[in-house]
Amino acid sequence: MSTPDLLYSEAEDDLRVAVRSLLADHCPPSAVLAEAEGHRPYDPALWRSLAAEMGTAGLLVPDKLGGQGATAREAAVVLEELGRAVTPVPYLTSAVLATTALLGCDTDEQHVARLLGALATGRAVGALALPLSTPPGGGAPPATVTARGDGALTGRVAAVAGAAGAEVLLVPAEGPDGYGLYAVETATLGAAEAPGATDATGTAETPAAPGAPGVTVEPLTPLDLTRPLAALHLTAAPARRLAGPDRARAAVGRALTAGAGLLASEQLGLAEWCLTETVRHTKERHQFGRPIGSFQALKHRMAGLWLELVSARAAARHAADALAADSPEVPVAVAVAQAYCARVAVHAAQECVQLHGGIGMTWEHPAHLYLKRAKSDEIALGTPGRHRDALAGLVDLPAPVG
Repeated sequence: MSTPDLLYSEAEDDLRVAVRSLLADHCPPSAVLAEAEGHRPYDPALWRSLAAEMGTAGLLVPDKLGGQGATAREAAVVLEELGRAVTPVPYLTSAVLATTALLGCDTDEQHVARLLGALATGRAVGALALPLSTPPGGGAPPATVTARGDGALTGRVAAVAGAAGAEVLLVPAEGPDGYGLYAVETATLGAAEAPGATDATGTAETPAAPGAPGVTVEPLTPLDLTRPLAALHLTAAPARRLAGPDRARAAVGRALTAGAGLLASEQLGLAEWCLTETVRHTKERHQFGRPIGSFQALKHRMAGLWLELVSARAAARHAADALAADSPEVPVAVAVAQAYCARVAVHAAQECVQLHGGIGMTWEHPAHLYLKRAKSDEIALGTPGRHRDALAGLVDLPAPVG
């Protein structure tokens, strides 16, 4: 078994610089605050720059399917920067969850390759139609949607992240042939096809018709306004079956595992911003004629948080490296990363609010956005307690009795 590589490569550092520069220009805290009070699920211009022009939406997709042919390590760097800026874009839900689910299907089939190409090039946004709280492990979650023989879907899925504004909905459903993964297209995706792909019969595929009959996306009011949630209602909605029982379960499970592992990098970036901003503020804020950061009690709190961040970085990088290498250690690495990084992100955001004093409690300061994102991420794709339980089972460590 190879030793995990927790260091950043030169290419990853270059990617970080590019993404951070884009977000500094187009997504400062004032813009995030304004966007949080708006009604759009995300800023299309920012998403186009990030996903299409920079190519980050296709990092996990092979070159032959229209992507960048990179790995989870590069996607983790992007998510660190998105967490640092608490950016309201559907990267986790589209470029990670939906894309990984599609990669688990037969990419030689024309319709799968077409959807992957659309997501990888930023022509479309995808969403995996499961509640955001769904954890990985234990097999694919039970479906709350049923499929008819003709593929039409009926049912409801609550608290789906990224469903608002998505052109491709990947819906697990129970049909006549058992569990399956289905694609519902809510808009025409464009004529461009992924190179080198054919469907199961070797024939060309008819483009999707515009519109979304039978699909209702009901926006919900989430704690974290930068990651919209919606309830998805399907009533005989036309859909195409992408994978049968075994492959669908594996694809959904793989997507949830990748999402949980890479979410740790978003939590790491969020925590780093909170500590950096807190240190800056305590250097500038004076009480009793000296910076408040010079008081020993505050020094100890920030030093303790820095130590937590160092460990969180190691856990998040280990998960990203394991996913990139498709290591047998993926389940353990992901469970460790989520069990630890979720707690560190919440702690860092809480300290940021508290050590900013009165201004940290106001809507005008962005600290509350980070606290809400941290609390939302804490229950996304499994709670820390759920991941600790999973880890105990993976390493054969029984819980205490009594």
